[in-house]
Amino acid sequence: MFRVAVRRYRRVLRRRALKPSAARLAHYAANKEEARALICARVAELNVHYNFAYNRIAIRNTRSRWGSCSRKRNLNFSYIIASLPQGLRDYVIVHELCHLAAFNHSPAFWDRVAETLPNHRSLRASLRKHGHLLRA
Repeated sequence: MFRVAVRRYRRVLRRRALKPSAARLAHYAANKEEARALICARVAELNVHYNFAYNRIAIRNTRSRWGSCSRKRNLNFSYIIASLPQGLRDYVIVHELCHLAAFNHSPAFWDRVAETLPNHRSLRASLRKHGHLLRA
């Protein structure tokens, strides 16, 4: 009984911690459309090489992921990537585009990423240094 109560309490605390502040919501509202234009244009440019079919691009206010790709072939990006340097932004976009071909991180997936970003390992390491931007 006690363990169940503790789990519920922790779940409530996690939900509260993940709620965005009013300042973050205002920042998101002010920058969402600019981010959408930038990301959609860059996805189109980078997808010329891969020629993958995708359904839609969503710009979200995420706190733990730079981007994601759904089984329905939808690409989701955090609006924060618009504030990243061009190389890191391209890495996130190419990473999610390549998930359209492989929904895993197999060697074949990384080979596809390396087609346009041969330095993807160093870009991934650099992206980790910017993780604080998501949680701000």
